[in-house]
Amino acid sequence: MIRILLAEDQGMVRHGLKMMVETDEVMKVIGEASNGKEAISLCEKHHFDVIILDIRMPEMDGLEAARIIHSRWPDRKVLILTTFNDDEYALEALKSGASGYMLKDAEPQELIKAIRSCLAGGLSLQDQVAAKVMPRLIKQQQQVSEEADPSLTPRELDIIRKIGEGRSNKEIAEELALSVGTVKNHISIILDKLELRDRTQIAIYAIRHEIV
Repeated sequence: MIRILLAEDQGMVRHGLKMMVETDEVMKVIGEASNGKEAISLCEKHHFDVIILDIRMPEMDGLEAARIIHSRWPDRKVLILTTFNDDEYALEALKSGASGYMLKDAEPQELIKAIRSCLAGGLSLQDQVAAKVMPRLIKQQQQVSEEADPSLTPRELDIIRKIGEGRSNKEIAEELALSVGTVKNHISIILDKLELRDRTQIAIYAIRHEIV
């Protein structure tokens, strides 16, 4: 079972999202919160595989909650779900450690696909969000483009390239004929070697150094 925490301050919206998620028989919403503080409190008491956060909530918003959750429980995946198709919000969500940014008007199958992508180690951005975010990332990084670290091996560069393309660990393993465990080991080495925090920073590194 995929254990999900759903944080959304509007009860009716939260109920609708719960119904969408649970159309997948292996996904179960086992925790509900109306703000970021409640979400963190629940994370302290229970294990969740994915935490879905609205951005605008009282007491503590989704971005602040995402930062705290990512720092305290880095193995738990955070998916931001919002009505705001805004590149600034999306960029902040990624910087906060979120593994995905989806709009509330997404179809149920899109939301389920995003959850599965996050769990598989991928970075999930809805098409219309990615269309705004990626050009900004590329524009920012083109101004500071530099050579990649010469200590990176060809295999590590392959994996960085795949992460930059938005591939999940499973997809990388299949495309490079490796086991998922080997891919995870390579990613750990890459993070340590480049002194990066997470795979989102690897994706940005790939753009910055023109690896993708």
